[in-house]
Parts: sequence; C-alpha cells; structure tokens
Amino acid sequence: MTHDALLSLFRRSGALLEGHFRLTSGLHSPRYLQCALVLSHPEHAAALAGSLAPLVAGLGATVVLSPALGGIVIGHEMGRALGVRAVFAERQDGRLTLRRGFTLAPDDTVLVVEDVVTTGGSTRETMEVARAAGATVVGAASIVDRSGGTTDLGVPYHTLLPMMVPSYDPAVCPLCAQAVPVAKPGSRA
Repeated sequence: MTHDALLSLFRRSGALLEGHFRLTSGLHSPRYLQCALVLSHPEHAAALAGSLAPLVAGLGATVVLSPALGGIVIGHEMGRALGVRAVFAERQDGRLTLRRGFTLAPDDTVLVVEDVVTTGGSTRETMEVARAAGATVVGAASIVDRSGGTTDLGVPYHTLLPMMVPSYDPAVCPLCAQAVPVAKPGSRA
C-alpha cells in the first residue's frame, strides 16, 4: 500500500484529525491519526496487516505482542498474516503487563506491533514486558510512525506510514499559547 493510498484511507475513514491534541506520550500535536477508526473496518485491518507482514516476515517471530488498547486489532491481524500467536499487554497499576493467562517463554521470538509510534515509549515498554518474561524481541512494527523514521527502538523497525508530524512539550506548545482547547482522543486519559 503506497503512502498516498494510506493517507487516503485515513481521510476516508475520518481518522486524520486536525486541531490540538494531547498524545499518549503527553506531547501536544496539531494532527492526530485515529487508527481505531480505520481498524474498525475488518477489511482495512486485514489489508494493513497484509501490507506490513512481508516487511517483517524474515524476522522469524513466533509471537506478536501488542500494547492495549491501540495495538490489539493490528496485532491480532499481524498474527493472522504471519501465522503466529497474537497476545497483548495491558496496564495494571500503571504498568504494562501480561494478563488474562497470556505467557511468553524463553524460546519465543517476539514482534512488537503498534498502531502508532510517536516517541516509541509504549513500544519500548512492551518490549520490556517480553524481555522480562524471558522472550527475545526480534523487531517492531507499526502502521504509522509519527517521527518520520527517526525513532530508534534498538531492533529492526518497520512501518507503513512514516510521517513527520510536529509534536510539542506542553510548556512550549504554540497551540496552548494561542489558547486553542486541547483534546485527548486516544486510549489513555
């Protein structure tokens, strides 16, 4: 899927938002990509995973691990596309952890899959969940990379839509300085 086709899909789905947004990272941005709106259509979720899977197939993942909430749908579809198990980590007492009977073993090779990467914080935290369980992280993937390709996760990282989207510390956010109301459309309040 080309860059233009992906942007068109986000626009048609109403998932490319303009305004003033507080991201999960705490940073502010004038653009927000609401992957949940795109992924709510099973055919789009399957197509995105189908486009991303060939980029990571050579990594040898035996498990896909995603952070809840945003990564669950694309993680599940990536598991299907790669023919491997897909599990997710979720927050308990403010920290990502494996729950619901999900386990990882030392012989598991893990691909961490996200919907959107901005700073890589959630991806790194998810990688640490895998490593704490004794598994080996072989790579990471996302639908969108808001850093435009500058994020270094320390493992091979593949994305379908690298975009340079500005983000600001709230203390120096030009939208805050203009008193533009801030919205928080993501999965964490």
